Amino acid sequence: MQSAAAAEKNEIRRRALAARAAIGKDEHQAASWHAVDRLRPLVKAGDVVALFWPMRGEIDPLGLIATVRARHGEIAMPDITGGTMVFRRFDGVTVVPGPHGTRNPPASEPVCEPALIVAPLAAFDRAGGRIGYGGGHYDRAVQRLRGRGHPVRVVGMAFACQEVDRIPVEDHDATLDAIVTEKELIRVKDGL
Repeated sequence: MQSAAAAEKNEIRRRALAARAAIGKDEHQAASWHAVDRLRPLVKAGDVVALFWPMRGEIDPLGLIATVRARHGEIAMPDITGGTMVFRRFDGVTVVPGPHGTRNPPASEPVCEPALIVAPLAAFDRAGGRIGYGGGHYDRAVQRLRGRGHPVRVVGMAFACQEVDRIPVEDHDATLDAIVTEKELIRVKDGL
């Protein structure tokens, strides 16, 4: 039986994804570039930055690749193998089909530990609450990294129309350090 929080998350996800689906192609592209511009100041020299391959109308973070490289960093992408999300080095070009319609680097690429994770969002709130697609992969990956003492910063990226008043946060949910949209950078935690 589904918990009340899970049912509420499903309804929030449904509404936010419907709002995202209403965004036109030209607006989508322009909004993606504006959001990437807001992300650039968060990339530190030498950072390993985990991006995502956009799918199902997600905002597109790939414009950040040139900035990461110019600052002598590396790009990583998520890869879900056996139900566990890891981050693999991404050459900027080569992706293979992954689960649930995702695209990720081939398994031959090495696993990296990112300093900055740019995570896709189905919905978000200003307190750093995040709803993804319900698999909990990012939550577990972030908790695993932080549990090993790895200082990872997590920034959610979405369109402004995906913001909601409140996300019900459960014990297993990893909250965001910041959220970036085409309209603003919302800093949730200090030191970002």
